[in-house]
Amino acid sequence: MRTWFRKWSLGAAVAVAAAAPSSALAQSGGLALNRFDPAPAGDRMFGVQSPFVAGKMTPHVMLLGDYAHNPLVLRTTGSNTKLGSVVSGQLYLHLNGGLALWDRLYVHVDVPVAVAQTGDSPTGGATTWGSPNGAQFGDLRLGARVRLLGEYDEAFQVAISGKLWLPTGPSDSFVGTGSVRGLPELVLGGRVIDRLVWSAAAGPQIAGSTTFAGVEQGTMLNWGAGVGVLMLDNRHLQLGAEVTGAITLKDVQKRTTNAELMFGARYRVISDVEVGAGVGPGLSSGIGTPDLRGALMVAYTPEVKIVHDKDHDGIPDEKDACPMVAGVKHEDPKKNGCPPGSDRDKDGIWDEDDACPDQPGPKSDDPKKNGCPVHLDRDKDGIWDEDDACPDVAGIANNDPKKHGCPPPSDRDKDGIFDEDDACLDVAGVASSDPKKHGCPLVDTDGDGIFDEKDACPAEKGLADADPAKNGCPRTVRVAESEIFILEQVQFDTAKATIKPVSDKLLDEVAGVLKEHPEISKIEVQGHTDDRGNKALNKTLSQARATSVVAALVKRGTDKGRLTAKGYGQEQPIAGNDTEDGRQKNRRVQFKIVEKKAPGDKPAETKPVEAKPAVAKPAEKKPAVAKPIDKKPAEKKPVDAKTPVKKPVDSKPKGAK
Repeated sequence: MRTWFRKWSLGAAVAVAAAAPSSALAQSGGLALNRFDPAPAGDRMFGVQSPFVAGKMTPHVMLLGDYAHNPLVLRTTGSNTKLGSVVSGQLYLHLNGGLALWDRLYVHVDVPVAVAQTGDSPTGGATTWGSPNGAQFGDLRLGARVRLLGEYDEAFQVAISGKLWLPTGPSDSFVGTGSVRGLPELVLGGRVIDRLVWSAAAGPQIAGSTTFAGVEQGTMLNWGAGVGVLMLDNRHLQLGAEVTGAITLKDVQKRTTNAELMFGARYRVISDVEVGAGVGPGLSSGIGTPDLRGALMVAYTPEVKIVHDKDHDGIPDEKDACPMVAGVKHEDPKKNGCPPGSDRDKDGIWDEDDACPDQPGPKSDDPKKNGCPVHLDRDKDGIWDEDDACPDVAGIANNDPKKHGCPPPSDRDKDGIFDEDDACLDVAGVASSDPKKHGCPLVDTDGDGIFDEKDACPAEKGLADADPAKNGCPRTVRVAESEIFILEQVQFDTAKATIKPVSDKLLDEVAGVLKEHPEISKIEVQGHTDDRGNKALNKTLSQARATSVVAALVKRGTDKGRLTAKGYGQEQPIAGNDTEDGRQKNRRVQFKIVEKKAPGDKPAETKPVEAKPAVAKPAEKKPAVAKPIDKKPAEKKPVDAKTPVKKPVDSKPKGAK
């Protein structure tokens, strides 16, 4: 609908063309068709100028191209039939430059060149509307702007601006009016919350009267507004939108109203170079408003470094030692920007010479002590600052100058071991050479009086020993995964199942281990012999001896249900029977672990009973074979504690089952 209205003005002229000379109808005065007026180089927007002045004696140069599609099309009024485009495309190149002076005044110039114009030279009635072609200079624009209020980074800024167009372009090629034009403007803008920038400008463009296709134009009110968002951490990318327009002050109608919208992006590729692109549609039907306009620009425009100077003394806050009080420059960074002659601590020494300007003190020839108290103790810990390694934190005395006056390391559990070395920060403990145990409490898992730290067998009760590898370990009984090993042999009377008193201590210890390990629920007490004598007799004797051991353990409080006696005779030797030492090792009692339960399933224990085991008496059978091998007590030697009787019982001789 917008395009139809704009073209309707030309269509009306076509209806009249048959009765009127074409020269009277077509054009009176020059027509500058391009309604895009680029903002000066260095400004925030494409077509709306900004109120700030970017720098002091700072040059800005920009090359900008803008293309308008169908800014002037001819249609009939009745059927709205397109007769052709008077101007179907218009490409302008603007060389724009300016100079920022004293951070207040900005002067600039814009040289426009229509590098390409195209059209169909359509005919309506008796009138032919000639289209332009070839490159043409446009009207040269001169301008100046004065900032009245607001700094570069403030939210509200005000400026006044003036532009003057000189008739340097031909008036018959849609690039110039043939007369001088002027535009005074009020410009507003600012930077909000460091990320949002905005600009707005308005003013009358004063020009002589021009008539084209029956539409009279002259002085118009130009206006524009834009907003942008600064992206990225360095704020070098700006995304935004702006709207610009103009309306005649004499005959207001759709054909004399121009309005365009443009979306744009600008990016500062390096500190002093910026590139940008914009595109947007026309919003009205006025002459010169295109269907679509696009713009590309590249500019040399030095980045404005935001400088804060709260006290307005000309010294940036970042270098001002007294940013809230106006002062003077000073070579000493601690005095730069401070007023001369001040004496904050009232000690008679000017602050510029006072090493302690906030604390009164006497004069001194030493610049580092001049105006400082004789002895200063800022943290009130009783240690003078001159000797205090931590003058602002109360501490304690220390022989190490680097720690003197500093607080001691923390010790949360109060065990005398500082947290930085304490492996158990919240539980009091003792010192240890092991960093993982240093500061941790001592533990005695098996309750044998030897702490785990030094206990070689922390899970089994044992005895102290000078050898660290044996300290805390049982002397004769060891618990393994599948067997309870005894380091001594159970002694029996020769050829009998009667246990000798010498083995009472050993069996006491076995019973104690069983009590400490209730999770061992089933144990097979095994009896074994060597291969001398009758095989059946040996098996009977081994069964009797295993039964005697079970009875002895039950007597010592072990639950009988946990024990099973079984004699294997000579079937499972663990050594060769061809030597006395091997035969002695084969004559043994073993405690095989058959079943284990969870540690919480503790079996009930029975009270000691005086039960006598039923022992077979092989000596009374008087077999025809050789007497039992145990009949020579002189050959039976006590088992040495170092005898490796704890070898796996599964090492069977060939042919054993």
